[in-house]
Amino acid sequence: MIEPLIIVTNNPMCKEKCETTYKLEYIDGNVLEVFRKARDYVHLNHRLLTHPLVSSIKPNEIPYRTVIISKDRNNIIDMQSLDLIENSISTTEKFLKDFGLPKWTEKILEDFMLIDFDIIYNAIKR
Repeated sequence: MIEPLIIVTNNPMCKEKCETTYKLEYIDGNVLEVFRKARDYVHLNHRLLTHPLVSSIKPNEIPYRTVIISKDRNNIIDMQSLDLIENSISTTEKFLKDFGLPKWTEKILEDFMLIDFDIIYNAIKR
């Protein structure tokens, strides 16, 4: 491991490019499942290192999300991380309920994979 972090993602591109370098948990599911897994880590005293709703893309429009979690655990739950992930889950649920998830073409899905990966790659490199 290069960095003390855990990557939680449903993005196949992120999985392919990061799984040999970082601890990665791949979620074969939707964005809400990624966020719920991140929340599970927060409940185990890990911290969020990236904002779950990073980017200007609405949560119902992008089918891929990656969240970086601290690898090391604290002795207490980080309430800021818990509030952030709970609010991200609520916001995503609301957008999905109100607007649904568009049916994207394969090319657009690939673009979303690249956008999500690029955001996370740049966050890791900082």
